Amino acid sequence: MWWIKMGVICWPLLGLSLSFLPDRMANRAPGILKRVVWALAISNLVIAIFCGAFVATMGTSDWECWSLPYGLGLGVYLDPLTVIMSGLVSLIGLVIVGFSMRYLDGDSGQGKFLKWIAFTLSAVMLLVLSRNLLMLTMAWVFCSYGLHQLLMHYPERVWAVWAARKKFLISRLGDLFLLGALVLTWNVFGALDYTSLFAAAEGLARSGVVDSRVLLIGALFALGAMTKSAQLPFHSWLPDTLETPTPVSALMHAGVINAGGFLVIRLSPLVSLSWLALDMLLAVGALTAVAASVVMLTQTNVKRMLAWSTVAQMGFMMLQCGLGAFSAALVHLIAHSLYKAHAFLRSGSAIDAAHPIKQFATKQEGQTSANSPRWILGMSIALGLSIAISGFTIWLFGVDWRMKPGIWVLALVQIMALTQLIGTANLANSRKVWGFAMAIAFAVCCGYWSLYLVIDFSLQTVHVGNIHGPSWVASLLGLLLILGLIGLLAMPAFARRTACQRWLRSLYVHATHGFYLDLPVRTVTARVWGQRSPTP
Repeated sequence: MWWIKMGVICWPLLGLSLSFLPDRMANRAPGILKRVVWALAISNLVIAIFCGAFVATMGTSDWECWSLPYGLGLGVYLDPLTVIMSGLVSLIGLVIVGFSMRYLDGDSGQGKFLKWIAFTLSAVMLLVLSRNLLMLTMAWVFCSYGLHQLLMHYPERVWAVWAARKKFLISRLGDLFLLGALVLTWNVFGALDYTSLFAAAEGLARSGVVDSRVLLIGALFALGAMTKSAQLPFHSWLPDTLETPTPVSALMHAGVINAGGFLVIRLSPLVSLSWLALDMLLAVGALTAVAASVVMLTQTNVKRMLAWSTVAQMGFMMLQCGLGAFSAALVHLIAHSLYKAHAFLRSGSAIDAAHPIKQFATKQEGQTSANSPRWILGMSIALGLSIAISGFTIWLFGVDWRMKPGIWVLALVQIMALTQLIGTANLANSRKVWGFAMAIAFAVCCGYWSLYLVIDFSLQTVHVGNIHGPSWVASLLGLLLILGLIGLLAMPAFARRTACQRWLRSLYVHATHGFYLDLPVRTVTARVWGQRSPTP
């Protein structure tokens, strides 16, 4: 059994060891690097399958492969969350590695690029498999380092270098938050391995007595997660990383960006003990979701629009974590990862298809404008049908929204998407199109809630501490999120009726520039590196 344990942890370590390979040597033998990186990607998928089979038969296990005092040894913590995340990371990694081999074929730096792709994927895999906070922190830093090397793949691109430097500073801030939480955790609990920490957290949850240092530990972990998952005010690095190769964009938005959400879900027993951390996650997540959604609607660059969409989706995920809905947050994480990997890897095809779509949209717009009573009636009916379908499927699958905080967030996002789908079908004047849209809407809801129930059932064995109710401030911001999303649904009609008003034009300009929320980070970056911000 010992050799199996070592095999599971050695493959990610082998990927990390590629960093010692000189870039010049890697570029001279891209064919060999292709085979090595492809073998590592397949091995990660095999490891994920093995972990799933082991957990299904043996349950949660704490493997210590290399012993050190106080439980700080190298090893693997196997539970349903590890299985789900390792399967997701390995599957997306396999697709990205395969795409990278073709995307940069013939590039003089292909070997170096493949080396750092394998390094970053191995770091994420190690982050998922870690059995203690020390391993998690090391993998966290390795992940940031690998991503920085990928962002610097084209050093002659001034804006790419600037964005990488901005990301570097924000990542170092996140490292400080994590290290601070690490030291405090050791000081309070005297251990860093998950088994001991989760048992201690369960004891505190039962006693109801929580030290103020525990509140700070949860808050520091939450702040560290916000830096990695591009939450306000640490978000500005993500929309600026546009000049990096497309596989790197897919890796960031479908993999690395989820590290913050995974951190909160993995350490939910500790985070749940801190009302301060939960309120921070709820408030910041709500503000980020609304602000990033508005900015996304004003972007004309495909990659930049997808980047702001990621910021908004991560806001939704953090909001769900703030509500204690960790199962819902994991569902959101999985769905977003798969969607964004596909979206970025297919972004070039989207540009080719933009012309006929634009013509169709213009034609439809001429027939039914957002000012017309028919458009308003159609969207109102679509909203009502979406609420009915979502509510019916929640009842059909027996999801108790009163006992599951965060269900309303999932349902709200679902209703918004279904309203757009059914509303567009209503304007087509075709019963066939409308019936097809309704069938798709019902199938999507059934699939969504089925996945939620599977995830929720799987995470029942994962330790989760006492869940505090949100404060009135956090609840107020949650209400702001609902109103903001309703406003986004009504934006087409509202914008057309008030398009001549000066304040709306000004709002559009400010939203195009991200409401200038990146100015503080841009100023700090300029001072640290002694270079003025270039024009993107």
